[in-house]
Amino acid sequence: MDIQVIAQFYQQLSKDNLHLLPEVYHQQVVFEDAAHRIEGLEALQSYFANLYQNVERCEFSIAEQHQSDNDGFITWTMHLQHPKLSGGNPIDVNGMSHLKFADGKVISHRDYFDLGEMLYEHIPLLGGVIKSIKRRLGQ
Repeated sequence: MDIQVIAQFYQQLSKDNLHLLPEVYHQQVVFEDAAHRIEGLEALQSYFANLYQNVERCEFSIAEQHQSDNDGFITWTMHLQHPKLSGGNPIDVNGMSHLKFADGKVISHRDYFDLGEMLYEHIPLLGGVIKSIKRRLGQ
């Protein structure tokens, strides 16, 4: 599989085409991000179904993609809108995905992003504390 196929897949991903996940992901896929570790295609399909059921918007803009043999990297911005985060206002989160391929499909997918930027900074009260800590660390 080519990293460009994955980049295009994520730019088109929505709750209406989750049935296409088996075309991209291996049966034994391991998917990890800052908050989850999911093993197997069936569990991944459930994860995405729940994710898209609870958000108003989740779209990806792909910045770069690189591949070397069976390893690939994609840098992206996720445009997220969730009714319980940031008063329902859009949130942009920058991140990167490391992908490994086997049998022509993604068998390992690891996302790297700032969970605070995505979640904690947008929770009432806690958000102000997290932003203040980040400012102090930057001084």
